[in-house]
Formats: sequence, C-alpha cells, structure tokens
Amino acid sequence: MKNEDKPISILVIEDSDEDYEAFQRVVKTFPGSFSIYRCEDGDTALEFLLQEESYADPDLAPRPNLILLDLNLPGTDGREVLATIRTKQELSLIPVVVFTTSFNQKDVKFCYAQGVNGYLLKPMGISALTDTLNTLFRYWFEFSILPELS
Repeated sequence: MKNEDKPISILVIEDSDEDYEAFQRVVKTFPGSFSIYRCEDGDTALEFLLQEESYADPDLAPRPNLILLDLNLPGTDGREVLATIRTKQELSLIPVVVFTTSFNQKDVKFCYAQGVNGYLLKPMGISALTDTLNTLFRYWFEFSILPELS
C-alpha cells in the first residue's frame, strides 16, 4: 500500500458483526495506515456520507477514499444507498465496491447500471477473505490513482 502521511479512509457499510469483525482482523495484518468507519444500515450510511444528524462534524465523518457496500441492509438497502451516492455531486467521485453474498445477475446489473466501481462476492473463510481484500486494497490503494476529495 502507498505509504503516505494520511491514513487511507474506508467506509464499510455492513450489518453483520461477524463479517465486519473478520474484515477488521484481516485489515490489521496489512501494511499501511487505515481509518475504518462502519455503518450498520443504509440510513446511517447516508447520514455519514452526507454529514448529517450526528455526523454533521466532518471530523467524525470524513469523506472515505473507498466505500465497501453490502447490498442486504436493514432499512434503506445497499441498492438505494448506491443510487443516492451516485446522484450526489459531493459523493459521486468516491469509488464504491459492492461486497455482498448476492450473485443474482439482477443485482449485478443494477449496481453496474448505477455506476458501481466493482462487485465482489464475500468469500468463505479467512484465507480467501485475506486474498480478496489484499487484491482489492492493492488495486485501489497501490495501483490506482484516486481523486482528491474535499
């Protein structure tokens, strides 16, 4: 991962505690500095991203460098979150990668039509998760050039 002074900020929108804990365990093994933020449902994620309600302070809800989005969320689901992100100018440049258990082609097509940057299936097992996240992070934070967000 690129070694910069500023930590890489990732927003994980995930309702499963088990999946999130596995994600955290894996990320802690990676080199580099990461600031991980989590929202457990779509409504909270939109408040975080739009810096509203309890997230009005930008220090509590900085613009993430990457959003990992589960589709099946309580309340406002991931499909609605994605559609909202892509219609808001201040959020439209943030890369969004769907990270879900759904391999339904209807979901895949919908997400790409909404402008998702990637669609990944959650792998089974910690080894497969490590490989998947390592590849994902290397792609976005080592090989790709991301836009600077204000």
